[in-house]
Amino acid sequence: MKICITGAGGFIGSHLAERVVQEGHEAVCLVRYNSRTSWGWLDHSALKDSFTVVSGDIRDYDSVKGALKGCDIVFHLAALIGIPYSYISPLAYVKTNVEGTYNVLQAARDGGNIPVVHTSTSEVYGTAQYVPIDEKHPVNPQSPYSASKASADFLALSYHRSFDLPVTVIRPFNTYGPRQSARAIIPTVITQILSGRKELLLGNLAPTRDLNFVEDTVSGFLSAGFGGQGVGEVINLGTGKEIAIGSLVEKIAFLCNASVEIISEEKRLRPEKSEVECLCADAEKAKTLFGWQPSVTLDEGLKKTITWIDKNMDLFKTGTYAV
Repeated sequence: MKICITGAGGFIGSHLAERVVQEGHEAVCLVRYNSRTSWGWLDHSALKDSFTVVSGDIRDYDSVKGALKGCDIVFHLAALIGIPYSYISPLAYVKTNVEGTYNVLQAARDGGNIPVVHTSTSEVYGTAQYVPIDEKHPVNPQSPYSASKASADFLALSYHRSFDLPVTVIRPFNTYGPRQSARAIIPTVITQILSGRKELLLGNLAPTRDLNFVEDTVSGFLSAGFGGQGVGEVINLGTGKEIAIGSLVEKIAFLCNASVEIISEEKRLRPEKSEVECLCADAEKAKTLFGWQPSVTLDEGLKKTITWIDKNMDLFKTGTYAV
């Protein structure tokens, strides 16, 4: 199959592109155009010569349409995802996440109703009103980022209902693993510890999260995309287990054999009404529809992530807060 992946140069997208190639398919990788001819994480992949890379912009219909031409399916991952920056520039998130999703949906429709697997986020649920969170849970975005993603989700579903476009909405809970940037909590903690810092600069330690290792998230995408059982559906990907950020930090410090003190920085805190206090998935639907369930434990995933970051510390600016 010829498979287009938007956001292929990113954290999850690059892992997905590699799996697509490893399973014998052609990966058409849409990456953001830049003057450096950088393909993001694809530049670091051992399989980079196996990808068909298209430089463009998710906000540009022409480049999206060109990337999708002749493809059998599109995995749409391209997005602005940093929550702190969404407080600074909400409009950038609307243009990228909502308008960009429109471009993918319309290009897929114009290309002959190409199936679309659209990437959502557990952040659209807001703080859990009940746990575990199933797909019937109210959508209650609390940040400009999550509002833009919720809007994109509803737009994607509307294309299925209005135009019969084969759309599946995959809603991963927090994904982590090799290649994740230090704007996320796990790389932030690991890089600070491995740099020798004894005082960790962090934000709120009370919220709980359901953490998916990237290999499991990618498996969920492929199961949904290749099986077709989830068309017209929203499908959670999660472990059903939650851990408080403070406990997560303690676990990482233990795995790194480090003794640390935590200092809460004001600039790392979300606005009070924007903080999502609890996220824990009910992923029974994914298991029922296409047999997906996570296989990597948190300890196993953290060890793999620590090992990778330790070998790639030169890629991180440990003294800089990544918004």
